[in-house]
This record gives sequence, structure tokens and C-alpha cells, in this order.
Amino acid sequence: MDIAELPARLAPGARLLGLDVGSKTIGLAVSDGARRLATPAGTIRRTKFHTDLAALQAEITARAVAALLIGLPVNMDGSEGPKCQSVRQFAANVSAAIDLPIVLWDERLSTAAVTRFLVEQDVSRDRRRDVVDTHAATYILQGALDRLAHLPPTA
Repeated sequence: MDIAELPARLAPGARLLGLDVGSKTIGLAVSDGARRLATPAGTIRRTKFHTDLAALQAEITARAVAALLIGLPVNMDGSEGPKCQSVRQFAANVSAAIDLPIVLWDERLSTAAVTRFLVEQDVSRDRRRDVVDTHAATYILQGALDRLAHLPPTA
């Protein structure tokens, strides 16, 4: 689904869950009800898909989420490599199991930007490893929220 189609599918106050899907973890971020601010919401340690899905469903329920925004790791030249294919397959599998709108959002350089910020804040390497995925999800979700804020109102 294109992000421009999302507002028409959401009730007022509906929250979004942003995901940064990696091979070892899934970073999570959640929006506020006004869909203006993304907040880090932890990580899911990846194991098997059905276990990951159960953890994701628990987060969706606990946070009253109405849609998912999944970061798509597009290459700098705009092409899609194996990581994009993996994320697209993950999104398709989630879509088959969870009846929520899913938007794929270009996340180029999100992890690099977050890592650079954490280094500038003098966060230790061990601590960066613990928080980079949830902060990358926050960065991704905030970018999408900023885009949503600039869409024309739906009729």
C-alpha cells in the first residue's frame, strides 16, 4: 500500500507501528494517537517466523496498533537487493497472517544516521548495539509520520 492511501484506512487516533526488520532483530517504534511523534518501542529477537509473528501480534494488541510501517532497505541507487527481497517476503507473510494495512517505507541510511547520532552522543558500542534497531525503527516511522502530516486531507 502507498502511504498516501493510509489515512483513509485509519480511524482518528489510530496508532502506527514502525518496524526495522533485520536478520537478527526487528526494531519497533510506535506513533502517538495524533500520528505526529514516533517513540522507540523495543526489539523482537528473531527466531522462527511463527515465533516472531506471535511477538509482533502481542505488540500490536498491547499498543492498539491499526497499521504497520515496515522499512524497506533500498540501495542508494534506488535498486532493490537481497535485503529488500527478504523484507518484502516478511511483509507478505505478515500480511497473510495479520489483517492490518502495511506500508513499505524507503529506509535508506536510517541505521547509518542513527549510529552516527549515537556516536555523537558518546553512547558506548555495547549500548549502541542494544538500541540501534529500535532507534532505526523510530527514525523510519518518524519520516513516514512527517510525510503523512504533509498529505492533503482526505475527503
